[in-house]
Amino acid sequence: MPTYDFKVGEKYTRADVYRICEVPVEKQKGEWLTGYRVYEGRYFIFCTVGGAGRTGDDHGNHFIDEDLLWHGKSKSHIGQKSIINLLATGSEVFVFYRSHDREPFSFAGLGTPKVIKETQPVEVVWSFSKTPMTTSLPEEISEPERFIEGAVKTITVNAYERDPHARQKCVEYYGFECVVCGFEFEKFYGALGKNFIHVHHLKPLGEIGKAYEVDPVKDLRPVCPNCHSMLHKQKPALSIEELKTHLKNQ
Repeated sequence: MPTYDFKVGEKYTRADVYRICEVPVEKQKGEWLTGYRVYEGRYFIFCTVGGAGRTGDDHGNHFIDEDLLWHGKSKSHIGQKSIINLLATGSEVFVFYRSHDREPFSFAGLGTPKVIKETQPVEVVWSFSKTPMTTSLPEEISEPERFIEGAVKTITVNAYERDPHARQKCVEYYGFECVVCGFEFEKFYGALGKNFIHVHHLKPLGEIGKAYEVDPVKDLRPVCPNCHSMLHKQKPALSIEELKTHLKNQ
């Protein structure tokens, strides 16, 4: 998948986006003009903040500090497949905004849904990475016998539901030490780092694409954020043993 060289804060017309993304002429316009669009597995949002858009409607989009409160199309709701996919964990969402109709858009960054409201139209608060990523990190279980993961869950609009008990069972078995490098946050940071660790799926949910049974001992491992990033530095992801071998050889 190609890398899109958008820079946060810089202005782009839709023609610029077509050029950077190498969109064929026959695929330009259409859904590109409707507010949000998926192209080659990535999502693009174009919105007006602080006023009415091209249709004359003012949805109340506005920034809250560095976050963007955004509304979908007038009939959108969190049960729609397009919205579920847009807000799915791991989706790359390129967000563009402008203050006035027909002026170029500014690139806000890659958006991550921070707050999702069950309204119509759907309301989302997006937070942003400061620079585009060439690859997407797999989801970390934030509050995370056999558990079902991957079920579509309309309330949270995550494409893959994550059982909060899976993480707990994993760390109860393995502890809070990184299985790759041995780092333990509490030993280094004291009470501040107590019970902090990432949990890594040996097979990323995004590669499965459907509900499946997760065994917290067989399928999950505790890893520090650095090792978690390095495991997914390439696709397919490195195995735990491959990264351990890499560390030993350095």
